[in-house]
Amino acid sequence: MHVRLTKDFTFEAAQTLPNVPPGHKCNRMHGHSFKVEISVEGETDPVTGWLYDHSRISRAMDPLLEKLDHSYLNEIEGLENPTIENMCQWLWERLDPLLPGLAEIVLHETPSARCSYRGK
Repeated sequence: MHVRLTKDFTFEAAQTLPNVPPGHKCNRMHGHSFKVEISVEGETDPVTGWLYDHSRISRAMDPLLEKLDHSYLNEIEGLENPTIENMCQWLWERLDPLLPGLAEIVLHETPSARCSYRGK
């Protein structure tokens, strides 16, 4: 059976967006309560009935959340311009080797604004 499994995570962080037009409000330091959805896709194991144990996704995300949570994102290598688009790619590059079948990362910066990335 082919399935898609998604696990959600949250973290709090501050940022500035250094490349926005002059006077844009996101050039000032501000923070977000981020929500990340990590989706993997593939065939279920016929014995367990699982694609993954959810804890496998958590183990891959734990060190990244430790780095991101309550941080100033601009100080993290690779996130000097921490748009949600760039953050999705940054997460993908770190998770893809650990999570075979990684299908999509969705990063919410507010309840109404998000970016989805499928590794392309």
